[in-house]
Formats: sequence, C-alpha cells, structure tokens
Amino acid sequence: MLIGFYAPLKPPDHPAPSGDRRMARLLIAALQGMGHEVQVLSDLRAYNSDGDATREASIAAASSAEVTRLTRLFAGPPVAVPDLFFTYHVYHKAADYLGPALKQRFQKPYVIAEPSVAPKRAASAWAKGYVQAANAIRAADALFCLTNLDRACVEALAGADKVHALPPFLDAAPYARVRAHRAALRPSWAQRFRLPPDEPWLLSVGMMRAGDKLASFRALGDVLGRVLDKPWRLLVVGDGPARAEVEAALAPLGSRASFAGLMNAEEIAGAYAVSDLYVWPSVNEAYGMALLEAQACGLPVLAADTRGVPDIVRHGETGWLTPLGDWAAMAAALADLLQAPGRLDYMSEAALANVAAEHDLAATQRRFAALFAQLGLPA
Repeated sequence: MLIGFYAPLKPPDHPAPSGDRRMARLLIAALQGMGHEVQVLSDLRAYNSDGDATREASIAAASSAEVTRLTRLFAGPPVAVPDLFFTYHVYHKAADYLGPALKQRFQKPYVIAEPSVAPKRAASAWAKGYVQAANAIRAADALFCLTNLDRACVEALAGADKVHALPPFLDAAPYARVRAHRAALRPSWAQRFRLPPDEPWLLSVGMMRAGDKLASFRALGDVLGRVLDKPWRLLVVGDGPARAEVEAALAPLGSRASFAGLMNAEEIAGAYAVSDLYVWPSVNEAYGMALLEAQACGLPVLAADTRGVPDIVRHGETGWLTPLGDWAAMAAALADLLQAPGRLDYMSEAALANVAAEHDLAATQRRFAALFAQLGLPA
C-alpha cells in the first residue's frame, strides 16, 4: 500500500531535533516495516506559534498551492495516488489543510495520528487555525490519540467510533540490548564523568532552550537542592542556547552535577543503561520521548504527574509520579527511592516489560494492521 504522509507541525527531515520529529520518523518506520511504501507529501510547515492572522492566511494559501501541485503530480504515471493519506499531529497551531482537501479530491481514506482539540482556542488568536484543525479532525476516517489527555475532546468533536489509542512508541530492541551490557559499561562511564560507582546515578536528558525545558531544568535544581543530604550524582545530557541558564540553575549542586553535552542516540542509550533513576520535572511535557527511552533501557522514571506523562509512566510500577509544581513532594519521593534499591530494581524490570508489551514498534504495527483491516486497506 502507498501511504501519503504529512506532518504540518514539523516535517520528518527538519534540521532541529525534537520529540515531534522523532515520532514522525518512528511512524514512517513502523509503516515501512509493515511493507508499505511511505511518500512524504510535502515539507510545508504549517506552524503558527502566536496565532498571527497573516501567517495563517499565508499557510492556507501555500497549502492550496501544494494541493494543486500534488493533484498534477498524481495525474498520471509514474506517481500514483496514495491509497491512504496519513497526517501526524494536528492542532490549532499546526492545522492540516492538505489532508482533507486530498481526501475529497481523490476519495481516499484519511487518518490523523495525534489530533488535539482545545475548545478554548476557538475564540483566541488561533481561531482560524482551530477551525481548520477541527475540520480536519471531523473529516478523518480514523484518529489515533497518543494520550488520554486528548481523547475526550477529540471524541466529542469527531465521535468515539473514530478514535483509537496509539500509545507513544519506539523500537525497543536496541535499548534492551544496551541495557544487557550495563555492568560492563558502568566503569567507563564512572571514569569519564567522575561518577562514584557506589553512589546512585541520576540522569536528565533535555534540550537546553527557553520555555518549558528551561523551567524543567530550574525545577530539577530545586528538587535536587532539597536532597543534598543523600548520596547521589547527576548526569545531564543535552545542550542548547539556554546552556548558561541551565548551568546557573544547577550550580548550587556543585560537583554533584556533571554535564555531558550533546550525545548521539547510541551514547544516550548508554547513559540510560548505566544510570539508576531518570529524574525530570516534565513541565508542560506532552508525554516525553526521553521518559519512554529511559524505560526501554530499564531505567525507572521520577517525573511530574502531568498531561500525557501518566500514559507512559505507570505510577508505582515503572516509575513514580508527583504533582506538577510540588517540588517538595518530588524531592521527598526521590529521597525515598534513593533508600530503596530493591524498589528501583523492581521498577527497572517492570519498565522493560511494559515497553516491550505496549510501546514497542511491533505493538504499534499490530494496532495499525487492525485499523487498516477495518478501513478495508491491506495490512
């Protein structure tokens, strides 16, 4: 089956790394792994960060031009009309103008992964983007919600029969393989970052940029500053324009915090594998791919109970969740976990098992196959 793929928020080949770009690439990999051919329809970015009316009008016009271009492209060989139009991540800041128009023009099924509806935006600066996103969601033949946070509003708009659960996912096998070498890896990491082998290693991974990421790093400094009487060391992976502000936020931790800078995917997997607990305040986190990656490496997670985080971190089983903004509660939970290595070992095994069962590439492909069968498409 030929699938026409579009990501209005951020195209899969966008140069800036992010969880959104990562999920777009994972969706393509999942579909290709099922034997389908995936064609990225357009790299047009429909992101309107502040709801500017002129920007939204420009996006609409550019989208119309793209529909015209694609219609001509599909007019004859060698380019065939896709059997399915598949859009990833639609909401008021990144509405989909292509999918609904192409569905209507070619009478082909149209699905959206990660639709989101915020009714309060109907009367905001993003009113036009909200209306277009809502129209796209109504037009879709099926909708995949990555978290329960979005589901209720999407169901109210489009009908519960169209909505399906699609938990965030990744290819878990490479992470599990790295975890198997944890004991062999720890000595080199201990030497490289001066981490005492006999103390718990905490890990945080994040882009250092203004906004929610910086707020999370500042909260991290608050949390860890409350448990300086406990033995632990922190490894921070990441870099970015707010590096100086992050370092200032963690400066009170002194030599207990080590900065690793940017790492490639293999190195980050190693960091997850050798650490004892992933700690992240998850300020305004949609769900957090790093939280999922950590668990795929058997690393338990301590995070805030917010938005889609509970959909990938099972409280008391694969990690521990505390109320968003209550950094004293997070610090207390951290202190308890640091004194309970047996509980961390249990959570480690539970995290590996849960990711393999619910968040692996294969589980996602089974979900796609079932839905495609319902739509009369080849699985």
